Amino acid sequence: MAGGPRPTLRERAVALALEKGEVRAKELTDIGVPRCYLARMCDEGLLIKVAYGRYRAALPKAA
Repeated sequence: MAGGPRPTLRERAVALALEKGEVRAKELTDIGVPRCYLARMCDEGLLIKVAYGRYRAALPKAA
């Protein structure tokens, strides 16, 4: 098998949010992240809900 372990749903969601700056809930569900995970990820401090259906990564983007 090539490569390493597949990224988790949380890692994929945060990576997309870091890449785009701000993501819609639909974009996250399109990559396989269930909507019920979004509130949990906000509670865990991984995502910040900025508006209805819009999220931003809580981690600062590395320079």
